Amino acid sequence: MHLKTASAKRKKYATILTFLTVPLSGFMTDVYLPSFPSMAENLDVSERSIQLTLTCFFLSYGVVQLFVGGILDSIGRYKPVLLSLLVLVVSSLGIAFTKDVFVICLLRIVQGVGTSFIVVAKRAYFVDLYNNVQRKNFLSYFTIVWSCGPIIAPFLGGYLESLFSWQANFFFLAIYATVLFFGELFIGGETIRNFKKFNLRKTALLYTVMLKNKGFLSGILILGLAYSVVMVFNIAGPFLVEHHFNFTPVVIGYCTLILGLSWMLGGIISKKMVHYAFNPKILFFTAFQLVLIGVLIGLGIQYDNLFLLMGFAFIIHICSGFVFTNYFTNNMLFFPSNAGISGGLMGGLLYIITSISSYVISSSGTIVSTFDMSLRYLLIALPLALVIFFAVRYRSKRLKKPLLHV
Repeated sequence: MHLKTASAKRKKYATILTFLTVPLSGFMTDVYLPSFPSMAENLDVSERSIQLTLTCFFLSYGVVQLFVGGILDSIGRYKPVLLSLLVLVVSSLGIAFTKDVFVICLLRIVQGVGTSFIVVAKRAYFVDLYNNVQRKNFLSYFTIVWSCGPIIAPFLGGYLESLFSWQANFFFLAIYATVLFFGELFIGGETIRNFKKFNLRKTALLYTVMLKNKGFLSGILILGLAYSVVMVFNIAGPFLVEHHFNFTPVVIGYCTLILGLSWMLGGIISKKMVHYAFNPKILFFTAFQLVLIGVLIGLGIQYDNLFLLMGFAFIIHICSGFVFTNYFTNNMLFFPSNAGISGGLMGGLLYIITSISSYVISSSGTIVSTFDMSLRYLLIALPLALVIFFAVRYRSKRLKKPLLHV
């Protein structure tokens, strides 16, 4: 059934179901973060092997987003979403029952593909069904609802790990996907207005043109590195909190919950400062982030304390959230006539960069102290600052304004 011809009541329920689906990607990545240490112990593998399971998800999730928009435009949204939800159910159960980390990595790649189809289809839902005024109203809630995933997921995962085991996280994901599947089966429907033939050559040509735009390309690099700052704690934090500071998985969940809120706070501050000149505010928050990391490095030499680390990480993540929100909005304005394709390219490359950063963090050596964590923050924040500096210079030249003109 096409939702365009559905009753107002059914369309309302389908919209609620869509909002329940939006946080899925956050749950897929973050719900099992507090279980990293116990997974490594239970599967008798290294920390790096468990961290690689997250990298695998990010990589496939990013790569598929480069093409999934065109595929969904040619075959529709509804059936691919149903199939993808079934894939998530089966793969989550497969991870819960296996003892082989290699199999888990393969299944996480499969989950990245399935999640990509679902997220892109649901992102298009509001564009397909609603007019401009209604669309703006719903999309204003979209980011807020999406942010709930990375905030709630590790908090829930900490308790699931503490009360049951690491496998409980993936049983939860299977149940979540099952509920969404039956919701789609009985309430959902097709939303696409007009089917379009998938043209890989045309898409590749558009991508080439977009990537030749230095402002757009630097914006993608900044988005990927800004999000990678968050991944420093997500990748290494669970092992540090449990093995070094001797806290429980529940505490890991609270830590990631707090840092998720700080990321959201950075976005809120960004919206409050929307009328401030772009270059000065970006340079200020970037420099402030580097200063904070420098101070944390200095203090980390003498003091090794979780509360110290969390206090500085909270503000560092606010800075990254601020930068991310500003550049996300800025990048969406480069190609307004091809917003869907540019959004897919931006989202895909963002997660590919994040997967590379995650691998670099997990491969950078043992992290056993506050000082070690501060160096990893510097490892990501320094390249971020350099790219921002050159991006700001390019923006100033393009707009023919002085570098720090307010």
